[in-house]
Amino acid sequence: MLERFQAHLARTQLIPEGVRVLVGYSGGPDSTCLLHLMHRSGIPLVAAHLHHGQRPEAEDELERCKGLAEGLSVSFAAGRADVPLLSKESGMGMEEAGRQARYHFFSRAAAQFDCGLIATAHTRTDLVETMLLNATRGCGLTGLAGIPERRNNIVRPLLPFSRDETVAYCVEHGLWTHDDPANTDLSLARARVRHRVLGDLRSINPRVEEALFRLAETAGDEDRFLNGLAAQALERAELPLNGELRFLTAHVEAAFSRATLAHLPSPLLRRALRLVAGALGAALSHDQTVAIERGLAEHPHGSVTAEGGAVVFEWDEARLSARPVTAPPPSRGALVVPGETSSELGWVIRATEVSCVPEKPPRAALQAAIDPSKLRGPLFFRSAQAGDEMTPLGFDRHRKLADLLAGAKLTLAARSRLPIVCDLAGPLWAPGVCLDGRASASSGTTRAVLLRFAAVSNPASHN
Repeated sequence: MLERFQAHLARTQLIPEGVRVLVGYSGGPDSTCLLHLMHRSGIPLVAAHLHHGQRPEAEDELERCKGLAEGLSVSFAAGRADVPLLSKESGMGMEEAGRQARYHFFSRAAAQFDCGLIATAHTRTDLVETMLLNATRGCGLTGLAGIPERRNNIVRPLLPFSRDETVAYCVEHGLWTHDDPANTDLSLARARVRHRVLGDLRSINPRVEEALFRLAETAGDEDRFLNGLAAQALERAELPLNGELRFLTAHVEAAFSRATLAHLPSPLLRRALRLVAGALGAALSHDQTVAIERGLAEHPHGSVTAEGGAVVFEWDEARLSARPVTAPPPSRGALVVPGETSSELGWVIRATEVSCVPEKPPRAALQAAIDPSKLRGPLFFRSAQAGDEMTPLGFDRHRKLADLLAGAKLTLAARSRLPIVCDLAGPLWAPGVCLDGRASASSGTTRAVLLRFAAVSNPASHN
């Protein structure tokens, strides 16, 4: 098995050379086999074990896992979670609550131990069970593909191998393992698929697991191909939003030409809609996808809210838009001068003290020169507020900030994310929109603060 495992890694380049990998290690045969194989393959490792707070014997299992890792000279990370409490408070089932707790722990431990990848011990058997469960819900190609071999920083090196093989490997090498009682609990759908459905299918084809794995591979290949076509179609249909400030909402909203989408075949349009939802951190059910498709074909205006209620799809006669349902909470903070002020919304303001004022930038530029001698109090940023007014540089009358933002053709999502630089007297600069004349530096200014607004290279994110 070791030779086949190493050949699989060499062929797929799933784990680049030198990358430290955190292995999710429960003590079951699959994760024990994975840990041992990766150790024998010379891969830098950390074994991560989460105590779920569900069974009295879990304490002993944690100690045994720690002992096996130490015997291999592998670093060991232990964590604890109250999965029953998490399940009760969140309304999730125990299985899903446990899964979320594990991945949260793995992410924290990977960061702590500087691991570039997280490896889980899903096998071919797990993939086939997942595929069958997905099929009972009427899935498409994505569901038939089962479990992806890689998603972001999570890899699954054992997918080509069966559970029988991992059990046999552990027996051959005298490795301690334990069985999770949930694996034989027939009140759980996965256990029924494992012990009943697959058993019946093996009476039809003794090699049904391998056959279904081939089906999953084929479905995955075709799914990726069709996703590529759908992504190309979306590129052709996409409409620009927010001009130079598009980075403010690139990951939370999008708009597309309705006329261009109308030429897509139905299967490609539905897939494109699901891709848009996924890119914005949402999901569309089959019924929601069909509702949008029918709405685009039959109604000039309409909307459908995606699963979870965070993203809404809206259409009019010209475009289809997807945007967040709610705005982020109002923000406020001090501006670091000199220095950088950044936000989890993905923007940064860089402040530099200069003695020479740059050539006069356009009114809607992403930089501004402020004369500190004209300020009333320190600079800070906040969200736009009702009643805000500014006197744009070069003009002699106040204008409502809301009108200026609308005139710049910013979407509601962009307006809610744009920081307004202020002093105690009110707004001074709306980046990319307007600079107030009362504190702007001029050619005669001997000392100025130069502000530059830009996208953060790696904005804060979560998955």
